[in-house]
Amino acid sequence: SVNIVAFGNERDGFSEDNQQPSLIWSYLGRSALISQIDSSLSASHVGNPVFTEYQACVFGNVRLVVHDCPVWDIFDSDWYTSCRLIGGADIIVIKYSVNDKTSFQELKDSYVPMVKKALSHCSVPVIISAIGARKNGVPCTCPLCTSDRRSCVTTSEGVQLAKELGATYLELHALNDFYIQKYFGGVLEYFMIQSLNQKSSEKMKKRKKTQKCHRVQPPQLEQPEKMPILKGEASHYNADLHNLLCCCQCADVAFYPEDHSTAVEAHKIILCSVSHLFMLLFGVKSPSDAHDASVVQLAQSLFAVEAGDPFPSSPHGAPPCVPPVRVVVKDSVFCSCLPDILHFIYSGAFQWERLEEDIKKKLKDLDKTEHVLEKVKCILKTPGKVNTVKDCRSHQIKRLYNTSLRLFFNTPVLADVIFKIQGATVPAHRAVLVARCEVMAAMFNGNYLEANSVLVPVYGVSKDTFLSFLEYLYTDSCCPASILQAMSLLICAEMYQVMRLQHICELYIITQLQSMPSRELASTSLSIVSLLKKAKFHNSDCLSKWLLHFIATNYLIFSQKPEFQELSVEERNFVEMHRWPSNLYLKQLADYRNYIHSQKCHCTVM
Repeated sequence: SVNIVAFGNERDGFSEDNQQPSLIWSYLGRSALISQIDSSLSASHVGNPVFTEYQACVFGNVRLVVHDCPVWDIFDSDWYTSCRLIGGADIIVIKYSVNDKTSFQELKDSYVPMVKKALSHCSVPVIISAIGARKNGVPCTCPLCTSDRRSCVTTSEGVQLAKELGATYLELHALNDFYIQKYFGGVLEYFMIQSLNQKSSEKMKKRKKTQKCHRVQPPQLEQPEKMPILKGEASHYNADLHNLLCCCQCADVAFYPEDHSTAVEAHKIILCSVSHLFMLLFGVKSPSDAHDASVVQLAQSLFAVEAGDPFPSSPHGAPPCVPPVRVVVKDSVFCSCLPDILHFIYSGAFQWERLEEDIKKKLKDLDKTEHVLEKVKCILKTPGKVNTVKDCRSHQIKRLYNTSLRLFFNTPVLADVIFKIQGATVPAHRAVLVARCEVMAAMFNGNYLEANSVLVPVYGVSKDTFLSFLEYLYTDSCCPASILQAMSLLICAEMYQVMRLQHICELYIITQLQSMPSRELASTSLSIVSLLKKAKFHNSDCLSKWLLHFIATNYLIFSQKPEFQELSVEERNFVEMHRWPSNLYLKQLADYRNYIHSQKCHCTVM
């Protein structure tokens, strides 16, 4: 069989044609060598397919398995699955649209290093496919676009990316018969043949080894016991921030109609993370920084900050006792829809169709609905960009939220709490901390000293580990640099009861240890027993069970290390019971050696 893994989206994210077939599906449908095609979807949660699996026959009776991953989110949400796919691949295909410069830059900066790391222990051919005819000069029409998409990905940029991965670079100007069958198909089929030849050669070598000793067969070594499987936890990032709006904890801004009859509370940090207009309104940016007069005019015509309400004048924010900033909404129709608009923003700012439906039901007037939606677009747009309502599609702006909130990570802008750790200070925002961490929510809202203090000391963790912990709270992602850093982050996550981060660290440690060759495992200074004891002490039951199985499975390596003596009696008994290879096998092997020696026959197995 041949296993192919394809990553990336060959379509321009802002193209109107969403029915265009993918590169992989086009090849499978057009190639004369392919038959018996079957496909199925695999999803991490309902409504968000991670990859499509195709199965077919190639070269007559060779089984072809293709995993097509159109989004790179799999590296963020399920890093373990992505590494497993790459580890089992015979050929890797990376696709991108030449008209989507932002996606290409994100691929180059964020995901290519992850792919290189996953390929560090194996040699797999990589094909980079640049798809589409370049269309320079087409203005961006998305109201939430944060980059200039008028520039296309050049050939030199694609070639440079291919050099970094040691890949084959192809440019497919159209998904027609020539480019699919002869160009892309020719290269792909060449690598298929190479893979089949290599597998056939390895199979012949194994067959020859088994045929060398005909008289007495050596004892059969059974496979080690299967280790416990750890499953990742689905992200609840958007739900956490939405709950923050519902409970109104740490609210620092209140919106009022002109008659001050009702109030809608919100949080500056969340609003500023998605809108330059709110940055301008709350003093994060000055009018000279806006670079767009329409944003300044809309802020002045739509909102009015009441006199006497303080802006954050100090670099570290205001004390918790300062009342919320009072903002008057001058547009009564817009003000009536403000709760729905805030729910849209706090839910991730990507459910545009639902927002349209909610406002239509509330206003029951098409003109007023268009009026409100236009103002929402203007509030969320990037200064200097053109907007149209029809391009506010959910799938286009889905990844805006957590990347924009990253702008306020470890910065004093709008910060209202300062953590003091190892002699250094780290600014943060109570709203984000309370939304994402139940322990911090209790700490800042309960009868604790931290509830009324700006300066909060932190003990028991290093500054770098705590920064990584905060980065996860702000961005819902983390990428430890080493096993030891992952363990430190796991301890911090357990301290603050952030279970999903703890599971991510567990999966990272397991994946790194599984990919370690036996020679490296024998020579490493990393103490697996020490990791086991820390995992047990910090209630990481899944990781501690896995590490015990890992020690038992690699018994011959760990039994020679001094740290093996540090295992408790109960742990030693478990390892001895589940050790691999077993004592019975070693006894049978010794008997077999004695027999071969008595027959004066050279043992070719040992």
